[in-house]
Amino acid sequence: MTCLVCGSDQYDLFTQVESFGFPLEYFQCTDCGLIYQSPQASQASDPAFYAETYREIYQSSEEPTVKDLWVQEHRALSLIKILHTLRIDPPGRILDIGASTGTLLEAFKDAFSSTVVGVEPGEAYRRYAQGRGINMYAALDELLADNPPRFDLVSLVHVLEHLPDPVGMLSTIRRELLNESGILLLEVPNFYAHDSFELAHLACYTPHSLQAVLQQAGYHVFFFHRHGFPRSSLLNLYLTALAQPLPADVPQPQPTRERMVRLKRRAGMLYRQAVQKLFPRQAWLPLPNDEAD
Repeated sequence: MTCLVCGSDQYDLFTQVESFGFPLEYFQCTDCGLIYQSPQASQASDPAFYAETYREIYQSSEEPTVKDLWVQEHRALSLIKILHTLRIDPPGRILDIGASTGTLLEAFKDAFSSTVVGVEPGEAYRRYAQGRGINMYAALDELLADNPPRFDLVSLVHVLEHLPDPVGMLSTIRRELLNESGILLLEVPNFYAHDSFELAHLACYTPHSLQAVLQQAGYHVFFFHRHGFPRSSLLNLYLTALAQPLPADVPQPQPTRERMVRLKRRAGMLYRQAVQKLFPRQAWLPLPNDEAD
């Protein structure tokens, strides 16, 4: 077993938990500090898991739910606001990997008049997006086999934490899909505020480790944001990053070790508990039908 970011085979057991009735073991890389599951031991590293099982376990439904659609719509508004605030040139071609219902792509298309393409392994969600007129693929390999023109923006929103080889995926995007001046958009749960330990989460990203995985894959991070939108106005549940590919001849530095991860996790969870108790309405913004997240 090797670290998903730095490749080290040195690790300690970090915790043992249960998610959706499945026992999980998370390890900590003793070289860079990443918290991760063993891809070899996790069923979530099998592509068939996302095609056949993931939605049923997480949402008790293969079809999009009201809550899921609401979160996707408001998340899309947040990401578009970031791009507008940074005055990013409207991207002509956009690829969303893990596109779900295509909600983000539809919002991008409306906001930027872009040509949009999605990759989504879940059949029901992919069919839903196709019904909205979005060009969708079941797997990245299928898209690559079509040899598409390069994209101006590639997004992976709440996808990276599910990948057994995040550095390899991001490197493939840089080499084969993204324009030299294109933008990579990432969003992941923040390990220091989000529950994070879930059956489908192979890695738990901190601000340090998210930037490390981008550096390892050959990117320069030019925007980094901790926030809770659309679920919380007080808790920094998520990390959003924008990055651009570095020239191929730029050396990729070895990740530095993040220290005191366990202590920072404990402090973050204690802060979350206090905020939830003192300011419950701001800590968790309402969902349709007042569902809890």
